Amino acid sequence: MLQQIMTKPGEITFKDVPLPQRKENQVMVKIRNIGICGSDIHVYHGKHPFTSYPVTQGHEVSGEITEIGAGVEGFRIGQKVTIEPQVYCGKCYPCRHGKYNLCEELKVMGFQTTGTASEFFAVDASKVTPIPEEMSFEEGAMIEPLAVAVHGVKQVGDVTGMNIAVIGAGPIGNLVAQAAKGMGAARVMVTDVSDLRLEKAGECGIDICVNTRNKDFGEAMLEAFGPDKADVIYDCAGNNITMGQAIKHARKGSIIVLVAVFAGMAEVDLAVANDHELDIKSTMMYRHDDYLDGIRLVSEGRVLLQPLISKTFAFRDYLKAYQYIDNNRETTMKVIINVQE
Repeated sequence: MLQQIMTKPGEITFKDVPLPQRKENQVMVKIRNIGICGSDIHVYHGKHPFTSYPVTQGHEVSGEITEIGAGVEGFRIGQKVTIEPQVYCGKCYPCRHGKYNLCEELKVMGFQTTGTASEFFAVDASKVTPIPEEMSFEEGAMIEPLAVAVHGVKQVGDVTGMNIAVIGAGPIGNLVAQAAKGMGAARVMVTDVSDLRLEKAGECGIDICVNTRNKDFGEAMLEAFGPDKADVIYDCAGNNITMGQAIKHARKGSIIVLVAVFAGMAEVDLAVANDHELDIKSTMMYRHDDYLDGIRLVSEGRVLLQPLISKTFAFRDYLKAYQYIDNNRETTMKVIINVQE
């Protein structure tokens, strides 16, 4: 089979390698689509702190089962699936208490272990989640980032009836806004400095879309929600400016959730956070229930994934996909790799 290998930053090759040896507790998946995310781009530029080269990428993925191990039940040949890319120890405190997304030895396919960017991939059945037959493979490859968003929204518990502000309308911010609305939020406002991203948010049904190049974030909050402001602010941009906005303008006693990976060492006003008794939370990846909830939200039409797909590339054009992203940063949302048509 053909396998992608990033040999060093900015360099991708392909090798013909033997088909993986499937074990009894595994299934073989014919890989169909792979999404490229911000962390992949960091690897491409040599800026991911926890990835070494060479590395086979691919963690946002969809495919179909072609083989089933003798010890595996509940799956069928030809079934559409996605793969949960976390590799965890199962023994540390977080793992023993159901929080394996926080495993002390956590590895992620495509970063610290071999990813799915190959024509076939043998994987433990426990990491495979079926997707509905009516869901496209492109959408299936986007369940992983949607699970990130769902898990982030859940950090405050039930958001039913809440007013929500989301800073950053990139793919994750868009999905956080959609997930919050799909999970019962009363009104959702999303902010960004890109009109295109805000247009996409509007296309996906977000109530209020504000360009903070033109309007102060605090003013936008008051216009959207009145003097009570938002119940929760999700920072999906992750920099000093956006977290500064959140702390400065949050309602006293409300909640801020940092969803984005923060860009460098933070310099934020913790004195205000302390004085206003702000509850500042963070979020890390997802767990299986987040995948199931994400799939349900898409199936119920509460989250739209197709509008976020900017362009698709053939498997052999993996490098061109990264070059396209670099050349179209302001207008690109999600790029998908078609491994096999």
